[in-house]
Amino acid sequence: MQITQQEKYNQTLQSNIDTISAMTKSEFIERLYSKSSLSYDDTVAAINITIDTMQNALGRGERIEIRGFGAFSLHERKARTGRNPKTGEAVEIPTCYKVHFKPGKALRERVGNA
Repeated sequence: MQITQQEKYNQTLQSNIDTISAMTKSEFIERLYSKSSLSYDDTVAAINITIDTMQNALGRGERIEIRGFGAFSLHERKARTGRNPKTGEAVEIPTCYKVHFKPGKALRERVGNA
C-alpha cells in the first residue's frame, strides 16, 4: 500500500506536534533568519515591528486580518459578579476585552485535526 503525500505530511506533522511544546520568540526569529536573506538584526527588527504594529492596532480596537493565516479581533467580556475563591466574597469584575484569533482556511487545512 502506497502512502500519499498528504498522509506522509500528516504523520510528520503529528510527530512534530508530539515533540514540540511551544516556539518562543527567539526560536521564531532564528527560523525566520535561517530562511531569509535578512541580517539577524534586520530579522529581529522586522519581528519586533510586526508585533508592535499588531499590538497598537488591537489597542485601538482594529481587526487584523492576514489572508491564509487568520484574523485577530477583540471580544468584549461584560462586567459581572465573581467570587473570591479564598473568602467566597462577591467581587465586581469590570468589562474587559480579550484578543480572539480565528484561523484562516489555509491554516485550518494545514493543521487538520491537531
